Amino acid sequence: MSENAKFRLTANAMAKLHHVSTATLTTQLINRGFQNTFLPLTPLSPDKRMVGYAFTMRYVPVREDLTDTQYNNNVNVQRVAVERIGPDEVMVIDARGDIRAASFGHILATRIQARGAAGLVTDGALRDTVGFRELGLPTYIKALHATTSFVIHHPLEMNIPIGCAGVLVMPGDVIVGDGEGVVAIPAHVAESVAHDGYEQELRELFFAEKVAGGAPILGVYPPNEETLAEYELWLAAREGVIR
Repeated sequence: MSENAKFRLTANAMAKLHHVSTATLTTQLINRGFQNTFLPLTPLSPDKRMVGYAFTMRYVPVREDLTDTQYNNNVNVQRVAVERIGPDEVMVIDARGDIRAASFGHILATRIQARGAAGLVTDGALRDTVGFRELGLPTYIKALHATTSFVIHHPLEMNIPIGCAGVLVMPGDVIVGDGEGVVAIPAHVAESVAHDGYEQELRELFFAEKVAGGAPILGVYPPNEETLAEYELWLAAREGVIR
């Protein structure tokens, strides 16, 4: 477990976040005053879900006197980060949106997966993407590029506030990914967002079933008292709900 382990969701909230869409989460966050939390990145495996805690790393543009062409495992921040990330954490990389070289590779991803990482997020490019898909680690990227990272990127810091895909990500933020992209949830609201988001998903499932069955949206979406009463009966009879 890394130094980010100051905050952890309850097991119940963690389980619920595996079922809540990024669309619902952004709505919940907007309701709490957070309007810029969605990272519009492409999932390498859209069918996979990702839930974890942000372990951040920041790249700066390379300069020749700082280039580490040998990737010194003892001092290179990228390599040190790989050996410090903990279980259920997501490597979130600030690559400045620069896609002229990869920001991570398959062997390093294999290592963080072995350490229990929950995923990888970068606003830069990745190489070895065929290997990434086979690895099965939930991964979100801006682009593909075969060139190794040190040509463009110098890893400067880890576990500091970063900007990734235009969104502020703090170490320990809750990171959720699905087929549409990634949401960064501020840690201090993540527990309530998980519970309220799960409830919103259940309600909207019920509303969708009613509309699909021919009901008009009037009185259903948003619901009136009659619809809410129907929902409570539906919910009580539904199996598989996380209580």
